[in-house]
Amino acid sequence: MSRLPLIQPETATGPAADLLAGVQKALGVTPNMTKAMANSPAVLKAYLDFSGALGTGVLPARVREQLALLVAEENGCDYCLSAHTYIATTIAKLDAGEADRARTGLAADAKAQAALALAAEILRTRGGVEDADLKAAREAGLTDGEIAEVVAHVALNVFTNYLNKVADTDIDWPVVRHNH
Repeated sequence: MSRLPLIQPETATGPAADLLAGVQKALGVTPNMTKAMANSPAVLKAYLDFSGALGTGVLPARVREQLALLVAEENGCDYCLSAHTYIATTIAKLDAGEADRARTGLAADAKAQAALALAAEILRTRGGVEDADLKAAREAGLTDGEIAEVVAHVALNVFTNYLNKVADTDIDWPVVRHNH
């Protein structure tokens, strides 16, 4: 059972109600993560705004999901691993093997591999990457804009991982467990 209350759309009031209604309209469902975030409408709004802005970026959905899977695996967040495995395989059209490999930082596509390698280094060093890491990312074809977006996706996913781990959010996706 979640350690933070899951604010139900039908009983929510004020800004939380409006934000949850927007989630339901956009996704057709209201995930438990957003219900937990609705304890603070500011948190839910920040997540929706950050996620929405990054959705308009240059990184394709497939790479965004591969990054989310890597970060969730590294942080041991089963809620996010479950959600992003579902999204990656049903919406972003990664096959199960690609989704599984992303969890370990591997991708068949060279540009996706560069993004995952950079994200893994960002996580490992808590942002303290070396010049050589950025040089390798650029040599693999990542633009400076893509590098900035990789950093942002790592940050967004660390936020959701931590929130879901603190809340122990009830998983409302087909369950996937981390490996470590």
